[in-house]
Amino acid sequence: MTRLPVLMYHNFCAQEEASKGLTLAASRFEEQLMYLRSKGYQSFFLSELSVQTVLPKRSVVLTFDDVTVSQWEFAVPLLIKYGFKAVFFVPFAYLGKTDAWNATSGAAAHPIMTAEQLRALDPNVIELAHHSFAHPRLATLTSEALQQDFDQAQQVMAVEQLSIFPALAYPYGNFPRQQPVQSHFFTQLQENGIAFGFRIGNTVSRFPWSNPYIIPRIDIKGEDHLLRFRWKLRWGRLRLW
Repeated sequence: MTRLPVLMYHNFCAQEEASKGLTLAASRFEEQLMYLRSKGYQSFFLSELSVQTVLPKRSVVLTFDDVTVSQWEFAVPLLIKYGFKAVFFVPFAYLGKTDAWNATSGAAAHPIMTAEQLRALDPNVIELAHHSFAHPRLATLTSEALQQDFDQAQQVMAVEQLSIFPALAYPYGNFPRQQPVQSHFFTQLQENGIAFGFRIGNTVSRFPWSNPYIIPRIDIKGEDHLLRFRWKLRWGRLRLW
C-alpha cells in the first residue's frame, strides 16, 4: 500500500499577517507547492484514483473546500504554475453567494464562485466534487433529509451543466459514527453513486483505501510554516506544536 496524504485547504489571502485559521497566505501556499515539486510529488484527481490500484511513492491529493473566490484568485494560478492537479468540493446551494454557515462563528464571510466560474476552470487542472447542497452536519440528518440534499445538488448540477465527480467531502468532517446509523449512511452514499467520502482525521491515508467512505484528510492551516507543513505531509497529526 502507498502512503497517500490528502491535503485540505479552504481560503486564501495576499497578506502574510492575515494567514491564520482556515485562511492561508498565497506566499505560503506557493512555498508548499515548490516543496512538493522539489521532492517529486505527483498529484491525482479522484477520478484517476477510482481506476488505479498502484501509485508512485510520492503521491498526493490536493483538496479545496467551498470553492471560494480566493481559491480562484490565488490557488488556481499557482496550481497551474507548478503543474499540480486539485479537487474542488462544491457546496451547491451557495454558488455566487458567501459561506454563510460560518456567520454563526463570527468569521468573516468569503464569497463563493459562481457556476460560470466553475465551468471556466481548466478540467486538466481542477476536478469538481460534492460538498453537499446546504453544507449541513450530515450526522444530524435523517435519511430523508440526506436524500433531499443529494437531490437538490443533482438539480443544480443539471441546470448549471457542471461536471462533478461523485465524491463527497463531509461538511465540518461530520458523519455518523455510531452503528447501525453509520452503515445505513454509507449504504445511502453508495445508492447515490458516491465513490469516496472524506472526513478530516489528520492522518496520512494508505492507498488503495480499505474503506472508501472514511478517507482522512490533513487540515492545512494559515499558521503552518514550511516545517510544520512538511511534518503534516509526512505524519498528519501534529504532536510537537
